[in-house]
Amino acid sequence: MNFTRRTLACLALAATIATPVFAQDRGNKDEAKAMADAAVEHIKKVGADKAYKDFTTDKAAWTKKDLYVMVFDGKGVALAHGANDKMVGKDMSALKDANGRLLVAGLLEAAGKGGGWYDYDWQDPLTKKMAGKSTYARKNPAGDGFVGVGIYR
Repeated sequence: MNFTRRTLACLALAATIATPVFAQDRGNKDEAKAMADAAVEHIKKVGADKAYKDFTTDKAAWTKKDLYVMVFDGKGVALAHGANDKMVGKDMSALKDANGRLLVAGLLEAAGKGGGWYDYDWQDPLTKKMAGKSTYARKNPAGDGFVGVGIYR
């Protein structure tokens, strides 16, 4: 390909502009915790079935930046998943991170302690590389299990 100087300058400018936008498109720990707290309150307000449907399908209300809500029962079955509706109803209890750590068990443990963060490694959907991820998990007020929202570190 034969690029002109103007084309190369435009590409360089686009890359420079996109870098800060990329960082702004990432949620942080405070935002993730606030979303998990709001999700717990939403379950209490509208009931589990409606809330789970909302978390899975209402992207405008329950997806902010790269944050989304997930809900699992105490056996590891996905009840809601804002990033992948195909996971709903699936038993994910055996799901492990790149280091062999059980994800759902770790999140259930964090939620069982009154809420907390669980760190693991997961493929970043933007970069397609393994990255550190932290998920804030709270006990599901509608029964056993947890409500969680995660960030990439």
